[in-house]
Amino acid sequence: MKSLQDALYNWLTIKVVCDARPNDTAAKQTEQFFSRLLEEDHQLSHLSVIKDSPFYFITFWKDGSEQQKRFPIEMIDVMLNQIELTPDKYRNVDE
Repeated sequence: MKSLQDALYNWLTIKVVCDARPNDTAAKQTEQFFSRLLEEDHQLSHLSVIKDSPFYFITFWKDGSEQQKRFPIEMIDVMLNQIELTPDKYRNVDE
């Protein structure tokens, strides 16, 4: 994934799902994949997330400096909202 913006968006979207569903194995594995991608392909470290309406703020280190990106909450929460609306379609594979 060449775009840092896209990689951060994908990571944050699945991280929100992981945080809401800590026993969801598929979500956890997907979050780990995107986390590694951010570290290895984009050389990010020290990622942290703050939710402060109307945005999620991601703070990270890249090239020796702290940087920040923001994403609208409603854009990031779409996947979690869909899962919560139709939980039978998103059962944990380990259950």
